[in-house]
Amino acid sequence: MTARIAPATLKSWLRDGRELAILDAREEGEFGASHLFWAVPCPLSQAELRAPGLLPRRDVRVVCTDGGEGHADRLATVLHSLGVPDVAVLEGGTPAWQAAGFELFSGVNVPSKAFGEWVEHHYETPSVDAAELAAMQAAGEDLLVVDSRPMAEFHAMSIPGATNVPGAELAYRVPGMLARPSTTVVVNCAGRTRSILGAESLRRAGLPNRVVALRNGTMGWELAGFACNRGRAERYAEGTPADAAETLARARRFAEGAGVRWTDRAGLAAMQAEAQGPGGRSTYLLDVRDPAEFAAGHLPGSLSAPGGQLVQATDGWVAVRGARIVLVDDTGTRAAMTAGWLRQLGGWEVFVLTDGLQGALETGAVIPRLPEALRPDIPRVAPDAVRAGAVAVVDLARSLAFRAGHIPGAIWGVRTRLDAVLPRLPAGRPVAVAAPSADLAALGAAELRGLGVAEVAVLDGGTAAWQAAGFPLEAGRTDPPDDACVDAYLRPYDRNSGVEDAMRAYLAWEIDLVHAVERDGDAPFGAW
Repeated sequence: MTARIAPATLKSWLRDGRELAILDAREEGEFGASHLFWAVPCPLSQAELRAPGLLPRRDVRVVCTDGGEGHADRLATVLHSLGVPDVAVLEGGTPAWQAAGFELFSGVNVPSKAFGEWVEHHYETPSVDAAELAAMQAAGEDLLVVDSRPMAEFHAMSIPGATNVPGAELAYRVPGMLARPSTTVVVNCAGRTRSILGAESLRRAGLPNRVVALRNGTMGWELAGFACNRGRAERYAEGTPADAAETLARARRFAEGAGVRWTDRAGLAAMQAEAQGPGGRSTYLLDVRDPAEFAAGHLPGSLSAPGGQLVQATDGWVAVRGARIVLVDDTGTRAAMTAGWLRQLGGWEVFVLTDGLQGALETGAVIPRLPEALRPDIPRVAPDAVRAGAVAVVDLARSLAFRAGHIPGAIWGVRTRLDAVLPRLPAGRPVAVAAPSADLAALGAAELRGLGVAEVAVLDGGTAAWQAAGFPLEAGRTDPPDDACVDAYLRPYDRNSGVEDAMRAYLAWEIDLVHAVERDGDAPFGAW
């Protein structure tokens, strides 16, 4: 029987100095409606695949929560099956937390976004609004506009004249992109956080140029009546910058000022060995380089966590409060800048690995895999067999990915809620389950089998294999409709209506986060 704890107990655990992970069992859209500040989404539909990365030390203290629906108990069962023994459930979930007088938060990546607002106030990060930037451009001022988001977001929409330089790359790449100290650097993102952190990264790294954030990013640009570009791909020059030694020296000063420490492979091995023993420390090993660099060669056991995104969405990788975080890159600048911000954000013990890319490396992406004992034995079917039309397809992709492209006629669903799909399945027709990974597809197929679907298989290679075979996809922004996308917290751009109102609400929410954090009292921003 899983232990149950009261809200007051969990509040005290947040302040007792011991390692603690709070995992919310709901889907991301539900989580985004209302959750605890330090809760990390671990939705039931992905839990077997997501939890091992979030919990590098299995005997860490974990509390499962939800909105009072009972999902937390199911998550606790999954964690026990993964070998996590110290699990409790928050009695009554978020309603009980609120009834006890504690703060709840809407949105996703809340600690990181609140930290961005704190950074702006603490460091007095200068900014310009959309009209000011447009006037500067029209006047022909000497500008470098850099977009601190990943390329996929930049490609979808960007400020005219901008170049894509994701967050961790800024202090590493921008100095070499500037020919004159008189050039003004403008950093933008979609909203506020990455603009602020990107601009402040350049300022903290000692860039002599004037650096400003674009207030409210592409949202503010469009709300001001200006048009964004679509489909652009301008990016920083690949390779090691000529001034890498200089950027490292500046980044190191910033990191050490925040209490970041340095270690080597021997020190990492000692940490990892300690983590396996009684009373050990959780240790995350994260590679902050571009994902393509990670795939070309990375330290075994590390995970790809591009630095700008890691600071912007720390809860995507790190769940354990009080853990150790060890960051890796090739020349040190990106790891040091990222480490400095993480140290200020969460109070984790943060290290930069000095020799992380020496010796034998692994290649390719790291794909979460199920333990063999939890992998269902499900037959596979090839895309050719599905194309004939005799097999129905259930797709477990993220709802926004399904909208962007899926097998014609496929039915979208959430793996742990496939009872909602049953009425739409053609009677008597075999079912193939497509998913981003074979393991997730197998879990979904097992769910359907448990719901009484007799003939079910995994679509070998999923939608990617279908597309690679040259077969067509269909797309549509309304399938699934906005209100059915429980698996995603829809950004304003993802919505089919009320986009401008959603932008304004989002920006106001970000700005107000500092006040909610003060009321909550459990964010140690800057307390290194």
